[in-house]
Amino acid sequence: MPQVIIMVGDPLPGGVEDVAADVAGAFGLSPVSGRILSPDRAMELTLDGEGDAGEITDTVRQALPDIDVAVLPEEGRRKKVLLADMDATMVVGETIDELAAALGKEAEVSAITERAMRGEIDFEAALDERVAMLAGLDAAGIDRIAGTLTYSAGAETLVRTMAKHGARCVLVSGGFDRVTGVVCEKLGFHSDRANHLEVSDGRLTGTARKPVVDAGTKLATLRETAMAAGCALADCLAIGDGANDKPMVEAAGLGIAYRAKPALRAATSAYIDHTDLRTALYFQGYEDSEIADAIV
Repeated sequence: MPQVIIMVGDPLPGGVEDVAADVAGAFGLSPVSGRILSPDRAMELTLDGEGDAGEITDTVRQALPDIDVAVLPEEGRRKKVLLADMDATMVVGETIDELAAALGKEAEVSAITERAMRGEIDFEAALDERVAMLAGLDAAGIDRIAGTLTYSAGAETLVRTMAKHGARCVLVSGGFDRVTGVVCEKLGFHSDRANHLEVSDGRLTGTARKPVVDAGTKLATLRETAMAAGCALADCLAIGDGANDKPMVEAAGLGIAYRAKPALRAATSAYIDHTDLRTALYFQGYEDSEIADAIV
């Protein structure tokens, strides 16, 4: 099955196609066609056979360190399901850290968040410990934070473009449903799934409803969404940044690590480090003319 090298930059340096062709040649492959997906931003080369996608990607990345690269099968690139993490993926930062800041506990909670996202400690235990620190916070504070989120560049374009082309788009998060509901509506997801913080007399009790949304839940949600959409896992795209995204990223036909922690980067060779979330569309072969609110 032919493979495609997709290269995305901001902007894309001149001569990248020659570098990619040289790398392909070193692996016994050669380009048979090329296509501009976005002028000065994204292009792809179709190769005449199959090679080790990870090795080819790493070699191109070493030669062109300031661009985002993926090597994917030509067939089935357009995905029918998008499953996306929220914190540090669809939105900038971690919402639980912002809640903690309201209580003057940001440093303590952020340290636990960082360790959890790196996979150094159990996610559920880390969530319980952090949520306990939020006890007494006015629940309306969650809604205020949800209304002032900073969204990742290209997030809405990614979701609305895939939805426009028939994909089922689901937001799944180890964060909190009062936030994901807002993000879901803002970005155009079809549904969302997240943890629920218990509230009593308008204030957080310091507990989250069980079972929590963790890595296993995210993987189960991917499977359920694919089944409901009548497609295979190979037809799905999963994207996230942390260790609890690893199972869904590994299981999806296209798993993308977005500005990710090392634990997740080890799960896929498709990274977005230098550009924005529109790159997930270019990896699927979308051209600017097909993309909602594309930069042209």
